[in-house]
Amino acid sequence: QVQLVESGGGLVQAGGSLRLSCAASGRTFRDYRMGWFRQAPGKEREYVARISRSGGLSYYADSVKGRFTISRDNAKNTVYLQMNNLKPEDTAVYYCAAGFAVIPSFSPDYWGQGTQVTVSS
Repeated sequence: QVQLVESGGGLVQAGGSLRLSCAASGRTFRDYRMGWFRQAPGKEREYVARISRSGGLSYYADSVKGRFTISRDNAKNTVYLQMNNLKPEDTAVYYCAAGFAVIPSFSPDYWGQGTQVTVSS
C-alpha cells in the first residue's frame, strides 16, 4: 500500500510557473514508477508524465513536452512536476500516481487526492 499526497497547486497567470510535489508513504518508494495525470472539467483524466524508478528516464505527453519536467528524490520519497510557461489549457486537477505496469501504457495502482492548478489568461 502506498499513500500519495500532492501539494503546490494554485492560481497562476499564463506564462507563469508552478512546482507540484507528491509525498509518498507506505511501501518502498523507489520500487515504483511514478507519474502525473490531470483532469480538466468535463474531460477524461489524461497522462502527463512519468519517471523511472531511479529517475534516470522520463517521458511526457506531447502537450507538455518542453514545458514540464518530472523528477524524483528517492531519499525524500517525493516526486515533483515543474511546470513552466503555463497555458490556460493546463488548467486541471493534477494527480500523482504510483505503479509498476507501463505496457501498453502506464497503469498506476495508487493515486493521490489531486491538487488544483488554474491558469488565467
